[in-house]
Amino acid sequence: LLDLLGDRDALQVMARTADELDSQLHGVADEELARRPSPGAWSVKEVVGHLCDTEWAYGYRMRLMLSHESPPITGYDQDLMVTGMGHNDRPVSTLLKEFQRLREFNLDLYVRTEGPAWERVGLHEERGPESVGFSVRLLAGHDLRHLKQVDRTLAEVRGTR
Repeated sequence: LLDLLGDRDALQVMARTADELDSQLHGVADEELARRPSPGAWSVKEVVGHLCDTEWAYGYRMRLMLSHESPPITGYDQDLMVTGMGHNDRPVSTLLKEFQRLREFNLDLYVRTEGPAWERVGLHEERGPESVGFSVRLLAGHDLRHLKQVDRTLAEVRGTR
């Protein structure tokens, strides 16, 4: 994820993601966006829903890291979350609005706390200590990966790949 981000500014990447998603999906039918390209793969709506889930999870994690001393950070199974949240059954317009609102809410926090507070850490149960700043960079790379996944998935379900 960090390689995908490279030397780009994480906050700028994150600030553009909702608009890029909206542009990618403009005019595409919900039925097409709900189609999985293969068994076990996510549909585009599930990718967008996963981005919403990630905003919820990371927003909470960051708030823990900023207010507690080295809090434990629990992992979760993203496939179970995507299935359990029923993202494919929701209109993509709702998913996009949810992502945009959550991202704006969290991005405001990250911008306000940039600096020394970015060095605060949480103890991820699988990956060990992670700082707020590192987590923000991971999120930006995560955005870039899933924007590419949306393009690939659309091409696959349309049979153009």
